[in-house]
Amino acid sequence: MKEIAIGETAEVYTRVTTDKLAIAVGSGSLKVFSTPSMAALMEEAACAAVKPFLDEHETSVGISLHIEHVTPTPVGMTVFADAEIIEVKGREITFRVTARDEVTEIGEGTHKRFIVNAEKFQSKTDTKGIM
Repeated sequence: MKEIAIGETAEVYTRVTTDKLAIAVGSGSLKVFSTPSMAALMEEAACAAVKPFLDEHETSVGISLHIEHVTPTPVGMTVFADAEIIEVKGREITFRVTARDEVTEIGEGTHKRFIVNAEKFQSKTDTKGIM
């Protein structure tokens, strides 16, 4: 792992399609961009922000996500998520995350990720529960 820079940012985006609606993912009954889809987009932005600092055998895993989804977005609009590295404690990285559509901010919060050895993490997970 390289030294991680506070203030590093990344932005990702997605088009709101029917598979990302609350009614489609089971998080509600309306045809609006779902909170789980917004959360996933925020995590994707955080992954992109920390990626330049990872060694070849490393990856990051999400360990907490605290967000508010404050306004709806309809099908067809584009949603952008931004992540900014705001704190580094060893292998634990904290991000400020925001999401906006083409009109207004739709969500914000904080997200933490932990840097792990990808192969070791996957191997340990794959053998979980095997005696």
